[in-house]
Amino acid sequence: MKKICVFCGSSSGKDPVYSNAALEIGDYFVNNSISLVYGGGNIGLMGTISSSVMDKGGHVIGIIPEMIHENVSHKGISELIVVKTMHERKALMYNMSDAFLCLPGGIGSLEELLEVFTWLQLGYHSKPVMVMNINGFYNNLLKQLEFMVEEGFLKEEHLSNLIVRDNPDNLLDHMFTADIHYNSKWDENDNRNKK
Repeated sequence: MKKICVFCGSSSGKDPVYSNAALEIGDYFVNNSISLVYGGGNIGLMGTISSSVMDKGGHVIGIIPEMIHENVSHKGISELIVVKTMHERKALMYNMSDAFLCLPGGIGSLEELLEVFTWLQLGYHSKPVMVMNINGFYNNLLKQLEFMVEEGFLKEEHLSNLIVRDNPDNLLDHMFTADIHYNSKWDENDNRNKK
């Protein structure tokens, strides 16, 4: 595993625990020779983790759309790729990365996480997807996903592919040992989809 894509906020949040975790993960990446792939911004947790990796001699690839680049691009990173659209940005981030890690963030981070998790569910990739549930930040999202299982809108087998940790200890071990398995979304024991 050489490149991990990190989704995280362009804000730092109210509690310094989030920035501290981003710094710790940046250290972890450098110590384990992992390149950071991220959205290219220089503010919030995005700026914190990218600067942390760069300050310690690591490698950072930022991918940013032109419109955002005009306001918040990170010029002090190894490689900055400017693209036209958000769709191009996400496609490059996904294609370049060996795994995905979501830190706390806003609606953009949530959208990126859910999209890449959807692709895993549908079998478009088999790369690890991890949520870093720092300070219980994603507790409510995880409850919602569990409720989707209860109500028959999400298979337990699919939800079990989402790796959830509350700290970055042994992050790579959890990703490497995760039992990522594909279960067809379309194989149903009943005829619900035939109605």
